[in-house]
Amino acid sequence: MENPQEQPQVRYRKKMRLWLVIPLALVLLGAIISFGRHSVMADWRTANRESAGIAPDPAMTSEAVVQVYIARAFSWRGWFGVHTWIATKPTGAENFTVYQIVGWRAYHGDGTALVIGESLPDRRWFGAEPQVISDLRGPGVDDVIRSIDAAAHRYPYAKDYVLWPGPNSNTFTAYIGREVPELKLDLPPTAIGKDFLTNGSIFDASPSRTGYQVSLYGLLGVLAGVEEGLEVNVLGLTFGVDPKDFAIKLPMAGRIGFQEN
Repeated sequence: MENPQEQPQVRYRKKMRLWLVIPLALVLLGAIISFGRHSVMADWRTANRESAGIAPDPAMTSEAVVQVYIARAFSWRGWFGVHTWIATKPTGAENFTVYQIVGWRAYHGDGTALVIGESLPDRRWFGAEPQVISDLRGPGVDDVIRSIDAAAHRYPYAKDYVLWPGPNSNTFTAYIGREVPELKLDLPPTAIGKDFLTNGSIFDASPSRTGYQVSLYGLLGVLAGVEEGLEVNVLGLTFGVDPKDFAIKLPMAGRIGFQEN
């Protein structure tokens, strides 16, 4: 004779299995897409570090420019995530200044991971093609550049680098986004470390400052914003939907839709 108490338990177990299978299937899908797109066969000594020809030529562009770049991380890390950096050029300047966190500098350099200096803004990241995700130009951008510089010098983890879950290069870029709302910075789901909050709390504005997020050391959290849409972070892996850009967000694969990265 069937136990009347077993039926609800069976339904509960099926629902729990479904909630486990769906995210695992999404991770697998993201992995397949990522592995198909990105090569990890690179030697840092010979990898391409030349300009990708994306940034405007300062000799031809007098106006102030701010650009935020992403590129797949070096070696096997590129399957999972991206490296991000910020490039600025004030009005009339002859060169770009690049702001970024470089992990090896914290361990083998001068002990400071934060690197600020004149450089090619659109340099390939050890062979990986960069992509612009924020571009500001013209009147008022000089004020934005001054805000970026001031925020970068206030960054609380300038001497620290942790690949996962942060603080890393994406933590820095997300921090700048929160400090400089003019960027409206919508970092991709592959920017692992962006959800590591730097204010000592589990609650903060989203990197675009068009919403808010709750995050536990970048390992578990939820984000909702006009620019980012809705994101759920589990162990640094981001799942989400972006109604504004008609896209879904998957771990490793990134944004799938009209604006893929």
